[in-house]
Amino acid sequence: MEREPMRIREGYLVKKGSMFNTWKPMWVVLLEDGIEFYKRKADNSPKGMIPLKGTSIHSPCQDFGKRMFVFKLTVAKQQDHFFQAAYLEERDAWVRDIKKAIHHIDGGQRFARKSTRKSIRLPETINLSALYLSMKDPEKGIKELKLEKDKRVFNHCFTGTCVIDWLVSSSSVRNRKEGLLLASSLLSEGYLQPAGDTSKAAAEGLSDTPFLDLSDAYYYFPDSGFFCEGYSSDDDVVLKEEFRGTIVKQGCLLKQGHRRKNWKVRKFVLRDDPAYLHYYDPAGGEEPLGAIHLRGCVVTAVEDMPDTKKYDADNILFEIITANEIHYYLQAASSTERTEWIKAIQSVSRTGK
Repeated sequence: MEREPMRIREGYLVKKGSMFNTWKPMWVVLLEDGIEFYKRKADNSPKGMIPLKGTSIHSPCQDFGKRMFVFKLTVAKQQDHFFQAAYLEERDAWVRDIKKAIHHIDGGQRFARKSTRKSIRLPETINLSALYLSMKDPEKGIKELKLEKDKRVFNHCFTGTCVIDWLVSSSSVRNRKEGLLLASSLLSEGYLQPAGDTSKAAAEGLSDTPFLDLSDAYYYFPDSGFFCEGYSSDDDVVLKEEFRGTIVKQGCLLKQGHRRKNWKVRKFVLRDDPAYLHYYDPAGGEEPLGAIHLRGCVVTAVEDMPDTKKYDADNILFEIITANEIHYYLQAASSTERTEWIKAIQSVSRTGK
């Protein structure tokens, strides 16, 4: 029976059309021997496939000066494919894995991550479902705690180090390396959920392993009642909201109107459940002027927009493309703030409801 190709990395990227200069969000899957791209994550059949054998990759790619974090794939037939990531680290992670896959396929080798080395093998008798119940045992399982990081309080969660400690002490694994592999399996099967930017970034493939054996990487059980409290950006008052509707980030941005293409200052509030970016009149008012649904969206930095009057010479812009392909253009006050907003929106778009 033929083995299915390993899924090395997957996630939303913006892809340029092959015939027209249109950029659309695509769910992109990097396999050992090729790259598949889908219109939506839930689709069963891909819109297209790029074989990696004989393909070259170029990054950074300067073919499109107005778009940042673009990389180019040139296939054997000299056809170019362009993809845009959300920020620098994400682009570099895709490029690193694609280069590794090309190197292995050109050398006739199988792709293998560090965490799947032959020296690290899980016992075949491990039952993830039974292990999960043991981990949740009120007396002998992993203790749920209230942890604080980056001015946010995470309730009913625990650290990655605690998980590995428990796996080793309960004799579920023989060492911490084996524990890391088992914890990664629990994470991929949904028995553990990432909480916070550090663990979420690793789960999205921006680290050597999807699970982190770190004291500042937080996780929780999906049915534990986890919720987060965050500090307001305006003062030190704790926003005591349950996980549903937790404010992840807020602040003022410039927003371009859809009809008149004019720019106005709006106060934006990013919530993780449901995954919405609401915007308000900064002068006051409790009711939002509108909302951008983020579930399944793609967000990327852009340098400029054609046929648009610039609001400011600095022009620190980014673009949100929703699942139904509505484009929103926003401007931050600095490149650092733009990156912070992009990472926060990207995180919510993947984990929010």
